[in-house]
Amino acid sequence: MEPHPPLMVALPCPSTPAAKRPGPSFCRIVFVGLACLLTMPNRSLSASAPSVAVVPLPAEIQSAEGRLEITGKFAVAILGARDARLDAAVARALRRWEERTGLVFPRLPSGPYAISGDAKTAALTIEIGAASPQWPRLGEDESYTLDISAGRAVLKAATTVGAQRGLETLLQLLQSDAQGWFVPALSVRDHPRFPWRGLMIDVCRRWQPVEVIKRNLDGMALAKLNVFHFHLSEDQGFRIESKKYPRLQQYGSDGLYFTQDQIREILAYAADRGIRVVPEFDIPGHAQSWVVGYPELASAPGPYVIERNWGVFDPVLDPTKEETYQFLEGFLGEMAALFPDEYFHIGGDENNGVQWSANPRIQAFIKEHNLKDNEGLHAYFNRRVQAILAGHGKKLVGWDEILHPELPKSAAIQSWRGAEGLAAAARAGHPVLLSNGYYIDQLEPASVHYLNDPLPAGAPLSAEERKLVLGGEATMWAEWVSPETIDSRIWPRTAAIAERLWSPSEVADVPDLYRRLDYVSRRLSEAGLRHIAYREPMLLRYAGDRATPETLAALRELIALGKPILCYTRTQLSPRDPQYLALTTLADCMAPDPQPARVFVLAVEDVLLGHAAPATLEPSFASWRSLASRVKAVAQNAGPRAGELSALADQLAEAADCGAEIVARLASSSQGDQAAWYDALKPRLAKAEQPQGYAEIPMIASLRLLAAAAREQGQRGDLTPEAWRAHLQTVAFPKKNP
Repeated sequence: MEPHPPLMVALPCPSTPAAKRPGPSFCRIVFVGLACLLTMPNRSLSASAPSVAVVPLPAEIQSAEGRLEITGKFAVAILGARDARLDAAVARALRRWEERTGLVFPRLPSGPYAISGDAKTAALTIEIGAASPQWPRLGEDESYTLDISAGRAVLKAATTVGAQRGLETLLQLLQSDAQGWFVPALSVRDHPRFPWRGLMIDVCRRWQPVEVIKRNLDGMALAKLNVFHFHLSEDQGFRIESKKYPRLQQYGSDGLYFTQDQIREILAYAADRGIRVVPEFDIPGHAQSWVVGYPELASAPGPYVIERNWGVFDPVLDPTKEETYQFLEGFLGEMAALFPDEYFHIGGDENNGVQWSANPRIQAFIKEHNLKDNEGLHAYFNRRVQAILAGHGKKLVGWDEILHPELPKSAAIQSWRGAEGLAAAARAGHPVLLSNGYYIDQLEPASVHYLNDPLPAGAPLSAEERKLVLGGEATMWAEWVSPETIDSRIWPRTAAIAERLWSPSEVADVPDLYRRLDYVSRRLSEAGLRHIAYREPMLLRYAGDRATPETLAALRELIALGKPILCYTRTQLSPRDPQYLALTTLADCMAPDPQPARVFVLAVEDVLLGHAAPATLEPSFASWRSLASRVKAVAQNAGPRAGELSALADQLAEAADCGAEIVARLASSSQGDQAAWYDALKPRLAKAEQPQGYAEIPMIASLRLLAAAAREQGQRGDLTPEAWRAHLQTVAFPKKNP
């Protein structure tokens, strides 16, 4: 597998070694990522900050009196360094508002929007200090100010890209009431916390065409992400045209690759939105698609074929041949000329060393050059590649594994294995990026990613070392996504990561994040993302042509309540050749972070902390029981789907019965043998949380906590809420012996 990190959380996880652990269940993650936060004080940026639905939350935002009415007369003026990119951004913004409101804004007779240079008649004035360069750069000034009064809005920025960021904030502020459309009066002073805020999309394991990339670039712009990390080579596919070495795409792509003209189209599309594009070509490992067409590059004889499974495989480039570097000089030079960004990613991860260890000639080379071992050979290879890239004006980026004392300090390290690796790279003087904890393909809740900070308060780094932390990237590895489902696995959760990388570190109110994510999810849909729209067609396909309205209603409710299992677990459960599997199961229809489960977690927390009576949970159990009955009826006529649906219905009914029993015990003054009762309940809960197909019921962890509270009622005493929660955690999720 491509780098898949252990989860970074503060509370205890199972003690199984990370490399052998497929990842914690959703239930555990919800508890760790959400429930434990509810004892934290809510934090806002100022006492006068309005309750807006903006993501990322600005650095400073204060309410003012009044509101700016938005009517069909809404006009825009641009003062200062006006350029075509900004005109296009304004046009996109106005069109999104037109589609949302039904209004028609002023246009020129020739068709384009009437953007003027006269602030006197404009409802929105944009003042620009200087036009941004053609290609976005690391460290470009993205700050802006936005002042909205009853008369007009004024957006000021030093650069075009800063104005684009301010426009995205303005777009999210639009509201309506009985009087019409408006934007509340307020004052914003905003700038990003980190200069590198990225999203990586793997187009290799499963092909993702141009339209997928473009609409996700639009989502990135909305969330103020500014780096698109383009993962273009992998064991399962080589996805770009090389004119110099055409057998790369001819033999390594199944015919699914981007032409160089399409790459230029994507680069221009990204630049228009203030987004850098950093390509990744993974070497020396994860290189099987390279050697299908050029087996002479490999460290063992071919022939080779494209890999169809997921994992870490043996094929690796041979670093001992000068022909390898001649090839890389030609290919990397070709790609360096195509991609304008100063950074160039070489992967460098998960080289298992099997082919190197089995090759006597390679082992002799290691000894002759005093490289010590395979790790020394890998470092030698990286230095050679770094020199090639430097010759083409590029700075090298790679995953943790490339870190070595002899690696030039200009090379950036992307940490997928944890905070320790990030800190080690920064202490060694390298620019660093965090991706550990931002693996959105793992389908963890937004809260888990949101609380994962590249620079937490206690980070063991000096002031100078902290400056080397450039930011981070969300990573969308493509084992279990298709062009149909990928948006739902990226959005809206990645907007939570975008806020962590943009907003001040003090912004950490998880319930408020979720409140705002519900709104931004709709804005993303308006911008063209299909994370909501894909679900109904997929549901209809799953249900079949003879599905009744009652069947569809029950399935919609089940899909809204359940969630897909984690990526690691699905890989373990999948048959061979998963690259060919159609991703059209019930789990593929489900959201990674279902809203009903979040609501239930919050309700349980209120009960645990004494803010609500246990009986307030009874309507949830009644609704689960009703749904289970309806799904059970659907399963009787579901044909091949019957087993999965019937099992999920049984689990949901069991969860409802367990929940009602726990609530009754919490409310009872006659407790009896609590330990025996608890021991009898645990296997029932364990059975209810087992995956069915690739789906699971995500509320079981909260029931475990409730059960622990019932068992331990006599231990509450004078414990603080924090101590009580910690005690329940220990009882409900005891550590396992190594």
